[in-house]
Amino acid sequence: MKEDISSIEGVQQMLAGQRYVCGRDLATVVFLALRLGKPLFLEGEAGVGKTEIARALSAALGRRLIRLQCYEGLDAASAVYEWNFAEQMIAIRTAEAAGGADRDILKDELFTEEYLIERPLLQAMRPHPEGPPVLLIDELDRTDEPFEAFLLEALSDYQVTIPELGTIRAEKPPIVILTSNRTREVHDALKRRCLYHWVDYPGFERELEILHARAPEASEALSREVVAFVQKLRTEDLFKKPGVAETIDWAKCLLALDVIALSPEVIADTIGAILKYQDDIQKIRGSEAARLLSEVRAELAPA
Repeated sequence: MKEDISSIEGVQQMLAGQRYVCGRDLATVVFLALRLGKPLFLEGEAGVGKTEIARALSAALGRRLIRLQCYEGLDAASAVYEWNFAEQMIAIRTAEAAGGADRDILKDELFTEEYLIERPLLQAMRPHPEGPPVLLIDELDRTDEPFEAFLLEALSDYQVTIPELGTIRAEKPPIVILTSNRTREVHDALKRRCLYHWVDYPGFERELEILHARAPEASEALSREVVAFVQKLRTEDLFKKPGVAETIDWAKCLLALDVIALSPEVIADTIGAILKYQDDIQKIRGSEAARLLSEVRAELAPA
């Protein structure tokens, strides 16, 4: 069935069909990115759903998802292509054993598509039978400024250059989504090329809706307790506040343990699903968890 991306509501429903629940503001910027063919830059805390939206778009549109996971030291060559040196060496040895091929001819033969290993950016520039792919450039803030400058050029014209083969340009630009956890500021020049959206922690009702979509087996009472407790945790002075991904993971852990309601003991046993730093865990365990749970139940109690 062809998805309706001709309206903001259609995009919102399309994402909901992939169990990605979002507000109209995010659906609007996704709609505009699709309509205008512009990259979409998403910033926000880890675990709020920035990466997941690329997966949802890929599945909904029936397009290939190509992911470039960024890291410190990532360079243009690693993101675009590399040569298959092992296969090239075999070809050289084979030519030598056959009587020594002409060096110039052999050189030309070695640097062809046959020996090219395509990395995400080059893959995204290639034509795909199902249509332009979704290119996810994940956690861009982990890279450095030289890579940003290269990316700015690549996304301006949707083309990359391989010295031995020349310039390869996308016939149809990919759908590009860039994410950042804002561990450092990304340069304004790159942001200006994109539509921008800050993905924030959802409110209680929105997060409850997300949990219903992702863990429908959880009862209404347990879901409300889980969401309220996680939201309460986010008001605490923690090194790393839990994201929506942790809310979903925690609910699934509780379901696996056949838990029907939270208790200080259950929280202590499963707290590693929502908090990932020992200092945070030590701060919340014991009487603090009991206090937070008591506040949660007071807030959820009928008026």
